[in-house]
Amino acid sequence: MLDWMTSGLLGLGPWGKVLATFVMLQISMMAVTLYLHRDQAHRSIDLHPALRHFFRLWIWMTSGMRTREWVAVHRKHHALCERPGDPHSPVVFGLRKVLLEGAELYREEAAKPETLDKYGRGCPDDWVERTLYSRPYAGILSLLAIDVLLFGLIGITIFAIQMLAMPVFAAGVINGLGHNSGYRNFESEDAATNLYPFAVLIGGEELHNNHHAFPTSAKFSVRWWEFDIGWMYICVLRALGLCKVRRVAPRPKLAPTPRAVDLDTARAVLTNRMHVLRDYTRCVTLPVWHSERRANPDSLLVRARKLLIRRPSLLDEAARERLGVLLEQNASLRTVYEFRQKLMALWEQAHVSNDNLVRQLCDWCHQAEASGIEALEEFSARLRGYLPEQQSAA
Repeated sequence: MLDWMTSGLLGLGPWGKVLATFVMLQISMMAVTLYLHRDQAHRSIDLHPALRHFFRLWIWMTSGMRTREWVAVHRKHHALCERPGDPHSPVVFGLRKVLLEGAELYREEAAKPETLDKYGRGCPDDWVERTLYSRPYAGILSLLAIDVLLFGLIGITIFAIQMLAMPVFAAGVINGLGHNSGYRNFESEDAATNLYPFAVLIGGEELHNNHHAFPTSAKFSVRWWEFDIGWMYICVLRALGLCKVRRVAPRPKLAPTPRAVDLDTARAVLTNRMHVLRDYTRCVTLPVWHSERRANPDSLLVRARKLLIRRPSLLDEAARERLGVLLEQNASLRTVYEFRQKLMALWEQAHVSNDNLVRQLCDWCHQAEASGIEALEEFSARLRGYLPEQQSAA
C-alpha cells in the first residue's frame, strides 16, 4: 500500500514523473494549438476524427472546457481585437488583469449565450458534447483520480500543474504578453507580438504576431529562423495521414523584371499586403530614416523608428504628437510616410471595383517613381513585379 501511494501504478521514479508531467503538458498544448485553434477556430487544418475526439476529451479533462466555448471566445477576440468587446485584450482590461485573471475573463465571456451563438458555429454538437462534456467538473475529477492512480499521492501535485497550464500559458501569457511584449514581423492592425522566435514552449502560439497577420494559416512561423513546433506536429500527422493542411500564409512571388500594373498585380499585392507593408518598412521607411538621422542627429529623429512604422491607431496621444512634429519638420520622411498611408488605403477600402483598384495602384507607382526619392522608386519597381500565386516568376 505504501509503495502504491509513493509510486502509483506506473511505478515511476522522480525523474520519470517529471518527464510524464512534461509530456502531458505538451499534449495539452497540442490540444489547444492543433485542435481548438488551427482545426476548429480557423479551419486551417483538418484533423482525423479520432484525433479530434481525443483532443476534445483531453481538453474536457484538463480544463472542463467545451470546444464551442474556446472557439467562440477566440473568434470574438479576432473580430474585435483590442477594441471594446474584445474578451481578453490588455489594451481594454490592462496587462495585469489579463495576466492574472485571463481564465476568469474566458469564463465570463464563454457564459454569454450571444457570444456562443454568433461565434461558436460549426463546433461539435453531438450527444457526447451535450450530455458528458456539458459537465465540466466530471472531467476534472476524472483527471485527478487518474493522476493519483497512476502516480500515487504526488499525482495531486501533477494534477495541479496540469490545471494551471492553460490559465497561465494560454489565457495569461499569450493573451497578455502576446499583445504587449516581444518583436513584430508585421504591422498588423493590433499590437500582437512574437514572444520568441523558437516557438516550442506553448505549441507555437508564441509566434502571435505572425498568427494575427495571417489568422487562417496553419503555419505560424514565417521567417527562416523561426520554429513553430505546432507546425512540426502537423507535418508528422500529415505524413501519417492524420491531418490535412487547408491553407498557409502566402509567400510573395516576383517577376524577374517590373511589369505593367494589371489586375493580377493588384490582386497579388492585396493577397501579400502584410509582406508588402513589411517590405516597405525595410526598403523605404528605414533607409530614409537612417539617411535623415545621419544628416541631422536630432533627438526626435533618433527616437523616431517606432513612430514611423507603427500604425497611428497603436500610438498613444503623446507619440502621435511627436510624429506630427517630426513629419512637419522633415519633408523626405513626410513623403515616405504619406506614400505608406496611401498604399495601406488601397487594401483597406471597401467595395472598390477592379478597374479602380488597378488605376489607384498604377497612380501610386507613377507618383512614387516621380517622387525623387530613390528608395521609393526602387520599391515601386519591386511592387510592379508581384505575381499571383498560380504564376511563377519564370
